[in-house]
Amino acid sequence: MNGRHIDHANLRIPADGREPARQFYGEGLGFGIEDARYEAGEKPFFDVRLSATGVIHLWPTESFDAPEATNFDHVCVVVEEDVESIKRRLDEADIAIDTELDSPLGATGEAGSVYVEDPFGYRIELKERV
Repeated sequence: MNGRHIDHANLRIPADGREPARQFYGEGLGFGIEDARYEAGEKPFFDVRLSATGVIHLWPTESFDAPEATNFDHVCVVVEEDVESIKRRLDEADIAIDTELDSPLGATGEAGSVYVEDPFGYRIELKERV
């Protein structure tokens, strides 16, 4: 097999997490939120649209357990913006930066990255495109 890219990741969130997710991922980070089918009861999750070919499924559930160092580290999203633009966007959205690294190695090579934490305790890496 020859893999192309990751299509989606599934993250559980608290049952009442839809609005905090919309604020963080949609308004704060500027990703699209696709929740019409979730709202209509057609599927049990909604999507954070990262690109034309990638989403994060967010599953609201009563059985949510916050991520810990032993069961989750982070999700990395490559973005079009450079690190300085990422930091400005985060500052404008009042999203705290957890860590900033000059050139962590990833699937697309080494590039600057900024780490933030979402409202549910997931660590999100925003990596500039190489």
